[in-house]
Amino acid sequence: MQSTVKILYIGDIFGRPGRRVVKESLPEIAREYAPDLILANGENAASGFGITPPLVEELLDLGISVLTSGNHIWDKKEIVGYMAEREDSRLLRPANYPDPAPGRGLFVGRMRSGLDYAVLNLQGRVFMPAIDCPFRTADKLLATIPESVKIRIVDLHAEATSEKLSMGWYLDGRVTAMVGTHTHIPTADEFVMPQGTAYITDLGMTGPYESVIGIDKDTAIRKFLTQIPERFEVAKNDVRFCAVLVEANPETGRAVSIERIVRKF
Repeated sequence: MQSTVKILYIGDIFGRPGRRVVKESLPEIAREYAPDLILANGENAASGFGITPPLVEELLDLGISVLTSGNHIWDKKEIVGYMAEREDSRLLRPANYPDPAPGRGLFVGRMRSGLDYAVLNLQGRVFMPAIDCPFRTADKLLATIPESVKIRIVDLHAEATSEKLSMGWYLDGRVTAMVGTHTHIPTADEFVMPQGTAYITDLGMTGPYESVIGIDKDTAIRKFLTQIPERFEVAKNDVRFCAVLVEANPETGRAVSIERIVRKF
């Protein structure tokens, strides 16, 4: 068995600029870091709000194995039917949405190397919609994963740093990595917890940083000044690729390192 396994997790892909930078830079980054598994959060891939079925397929065709999401997963109405009809979909929605919601929040697959892995998508509740408890949902779904599947990755899509860090400590030793998404700002707190779980509060956004979390900055400022609703437009400049590379022991699932990757384009 290989000595370590490398997982590349790309932060929230935001609109056309984010999709473009992934398409253009991922081949080079993959050659440089040689990941065994590539994951990404894609909930904002369609004009900054939601994702469409064609964009799901476009991103998966780039070599991404699983797409996670969050509170914007339902913003494009066509995704509801897509997820309801595709039980094998590699697009996840947060697992703690109530049971009638279409789709699923856990994917178990196999890397090209033959190593099995699991990806669990959760959503926080602090300053977010009041859905089911992500902590109890994590307990429930982790218990369904075969013991032989050692590589287990969790995306907690949440607003509050406290909730993300609490989940990291709660899952320490039970998952390979717990990454936070949603706030679009990369945090500088990546570390490996004592029991072997790699953690970062937020992966950051893969998209335009001359913006307010991806939105044209002038539009966002006007909204704060006037409180008058207006159409948000995706910004275009200072596009960055944000991700982390987690390296883990494939026999135990314990992480040995986590590294932030930020590239400006």
